[in-house]
Amino acid sequence: MAGHKLNTDGIMLFEQPFTRVPYENYRKVFRASQKHIEKELGAVQSSASELAKRTQAAGSEKRPDDTTNLKNIDAMISRIENLKRKLSDLQESSGTPTLTVMRERSQHLATVEALQTESEPEFSRWADTRLDRWLVDWCLRMGKEKTAKQIARDRGIENLVDIELFSEIRRIEEALKRCSCTEALSWCSENKAALRKVKNPLEFDLRFQEYIELARDRKQDEAILYQKKYLVSWQETHLPQITQASALLAIPPERAFGPYKRLYDPARWTSLVQSFRLSIYNLSTLPTEPLLHLAMLTGRIMDENNPPLAFPGTGHIYSREILEDMAAKNNGVVTCPRSGERVQFAELRKVYIS
Repeated sequence: MAGHKLNTDGIMLFEQPFTRVPYENYRKVFRASQKHIEKELGAVQSSASELAKRTQAAGSEKRPDDTTNLKNIDAMISRIENLKRKLSDLQESSGTPTLTVMRERSQHLATVEALQTESEPEFSRWADTRLDRWLVDWCLRMGKEKTAKQIARDRGIENLVDIELFSEIRRIEEALKRCSCTEALSWCSENKAALRKVKNPLEFDLRFQEYIELARDRKQDEAILYQKKYLVSWQETHLPQITQASALLAIPPERAFGPYKRLYDPARWTSLVQSFRLSIYNLSTLPTEPLLHLAMLTGRIMDENNPPLAFPGTGHIYSREILEDMAAKNNGVVTCPRSGERVQFAELRKVYIS
């Protein structure tokens, strides 16, 4: 008996983050290479221009200083050789491994593209590998990194899972839990263009928190300088917070009230952890919940035939089937069982799972 026709388009839509993560990693490699090239070649071009000017200025008045010129040329050659080493090291440490990951993931998806039905043995093997990937994802999100690595090694799927990404997430989140914004701000700097494109305020939130800590420690002069350097540039979009920040200097933590007491609340660090996690998930098009997430109301595993949809406010995820049933019974309105959020079915957003 022939099996069900394989929903290849649904699978490919479902797997977008699977290829997106290594693609974004390679973009970082490219940007790092570009920075090295611009820095070193810019310096070489400046040196070459200065050398040409000095030689031309000397003209027939006196013979150019060959010794000085040779030293300058040697310095330019040295910079080029140094650039070559940097680019080679970057390619060896990051570029080539990332390309290998991209190649293996493309081959993994190409396997299922060639299949016609779910009953083919090759699809069963492919689905088993996908389940292994999802198990690793669950372990990583639950903080069980050693278990995730063990599964990946045992199944031979190291290049099909995002252990490094989740290790980075855990490292930055742990720093935030220690009340340090340094690591998260460094991540914001690396992803500045992408964050700006989606109007993500994470960088401001982190800078605002560092300002609050200066106010908490009553380091008023440092706080004023910090505000001028890092907060004022955000006044077009965050003027109320910046205005509130100025008043915070006059209110020590022990006398804080109302909104100022909330600013001093240590729970803000927990909110920053959540904001960072949502930001990095969104840039990587990762869902906010584990890939083995079961629809709470149906018990069915969400897949390409029953894809996940998220409520726009809370981000809580449910299967399309149960939400369609709910909408049909309530004139197109769906309600989140956990938060009570009510929206039109059309307002739900798609979630892509790797």
